[in-house]
Amino acid sequence: MPGPGNVGERVRNLRLTRRLSQAQLAGHDLSDSYISLIESGKRTPTPTVLRMLAERLGCTPEYLAEGVEPEQRAHLEVRERHAHLALLAGDPATAEAGFDDVIARSDDPDLTSRARWGRARALEELGRTDDAITLFEELREQAERDPGRTSWLPPVIALARCYHAVGDLGQAVALGERALNRLRHLGLGVGHEYTEVGRILLLAYVDRSDPVRAHALGRRMLAPRETTPDEPAEYTEPADGYQKASSRALSEGAVGDALYLADQALAAYSGASPAFAQARLNLAGAKALLRGVAPFGHELDLATPLEKGDEEQPVGGVLLGRPAGPGWQRNEGARATAAEEAIELLEGTSVLEGFEATESTIEKARALVLVGRPDQATAMLEDFLDTGMALAAPTANIPAHVTAHPGVDPAARVRKTTQARMVLARARLAQGDPTAALVVLRAADGDLKRLTPGRQAAQLFRELGELFELAGDTEGATIAYRQALEAAGLRPARAHTADCDLGRV
Repeated sequence: MPGPGNVGERVRNLRLTRRLSQAQLAGHDLSDSYISLIESGKRTPTPTVLRMLAERLGCTPEYLAEGVEPEQRAHLEVRERHAHLALLAGDPATAEAGFDDVIARSDDPDLTSRARWGRARALEELGRTDDAITLFEELREQAERDPGRTSWLPPVIALARCYHAVGDLGQAVALGERALNRLRHLGLGVGHEYTEVGRILLLAYVDRSDPVRAHALGRRMLAPRETTPDEPAEYTEPADGYQKASSRALSEGAVGDALYLADQALAAYSGASPAFAQARLNLAGAKALLRGVAPFGHELDLATPLEKGDEEQPVGGVLLGRPAGPGWQRNEGARATAAEEAIELLEGTSVLEGFEATESTIEKARALVLVGRPDQATAMLEDFLDTGMALAAPTANIPAHVTAHPGVDPAARVRKTTQARMVLARARLAQGDPTAALVVLRAADGDLKRLTPGRQAAQLFRELGELFELAGDTEGATIAYRQALEAAGLRPARAHTADCDLGRV
C-alpha cells in the first residue's frame, strides 16, 4: 500500500516511529527548521536531500517521494501489464479487477493514469458504455490540463466511439472531427488513430443521414487520389508518419502528443500491423456505400441543380446531387458502382473476427444482391445461417426481451441474425420468390420482437417494413413501421393504413 499523505507526512511519521527529534534527523547537514518546513509541506526536498533523509530514516528515497517501495512499484507495474494482457485476450472482467487494484494501491501518477485508461477500455468492452464515457471524459480533461505529459488524442477518439455507440451522434461527430483535424494538422494520414477516427465518423455521418460528408470522408480515406499543392503533406509509411508527426508536435510544444506519437512510431518499427485497423475502416466504408453514400471513386457536383432526367446520366467521373438530399441515388448505375466498390473494400476484411467478421459477411451478401448476383448472396447467407436455419420459426424458450451481458452479447447476436435474414429476403425477392422471402421475414420479425426498444431496433423494424411492402404483405409492413416508431420512442396519434407512405417516417 502507498505510504500515507505527502512527502512531509511520511518524513514526520517515520521520524516519530524512529523516536528522532527534528534536530537529530537534520544532523550537521541540514537545519531543524528546514526539516520542520518539509514536514509541514512548505518545502519540497531535492533528490539529494531525499537520499540523505531516507538513509537516516531507514527507508528508500522512492518511499519518501511517492509512498511506494521499489518492490511494490515493480509488482504494480506487472499487475498493470497483466490487466492489459487480459483485456487484449478478451477477458475485460479480469482486466477491470486488475486495473482497480492498481488504481487503489498506486501513488505513481503515470501508472495510475495508464490503469485508469485500461479500466475505461475494460468498461467499454463490458458494455458499460456510460461508465466508460465518464472515465474517458476525466482522462480527456486531465490531458487538456497537462498537455506537456499526456496526449488527448486517445481519450477523444475513444469518446467519439462511445458516444456513437450510445446514439449521441452530435458528440460523436464533434469529437471525431476534432481528432481528425488534429491528425491532419500533424500530417498523420496513416496508423490506427487515423483509420479508427475515420471509421467512427463514416458510421456517424451515415447514421445522422449526412451522405455528403460521408462521401467526402470516404473519398479522402478510401479512394486513391492526388493531393493538391496547398494541402499539408501526409506520410504514407506508419513508422515514418508517426515519427514526423511526433517531431511536428514537439516543435509546437505539445509534448504529450509528441511522446504518444513517438511510442506509436516505436511500435510500428517493431512490426505491429495496421491491417486490422484498415479492415475495420474498409467495413465502415462498405456499410456507408450500401446505405446511400455515393461511390467514393466519383466526385460529387453539388453546385449543379439536379434536373429531370439527370438521374439517367451515365456513371462517369462526376455525379450530380444536391446538398439537401441524395439525388445521385436515383442513378441506378451509381448504386451498382457503389455496391461494386463495397465488395472490393470487403475483400480486405478477412482479418476481422467475431461480430465484425459476421458484419462483413452480411454486407458482402447485401452488395451481391445490389449488383445482380442474388444466387451467390443466397448461398452465402444460407451457409452462414447453417443452411435452412433462417426458415425456422423463432424459438419460444428465449426471454421476451434480450439484453447484453458481460462477455456475451445475445442482443447483438439477435441483431446480426436478423440482418442476415433480411438480406436473405432481399435475395429471394431478387430471385422472384416472394413466398420464400415472406417466410424469412416472419422469422426475422420474431427475432426483432425480442430486442429492447432503441435506435438500432427502430432501424431494423423500418427495413423490415420496407421488405414486407416489397413482398406484397401490406399488413405486415404497417405493423413493422408502427413498431419502428414505437422503438424510437414515438407513438402515432392514429393508426396508419397501408395506403400511407410509411416508409418515409
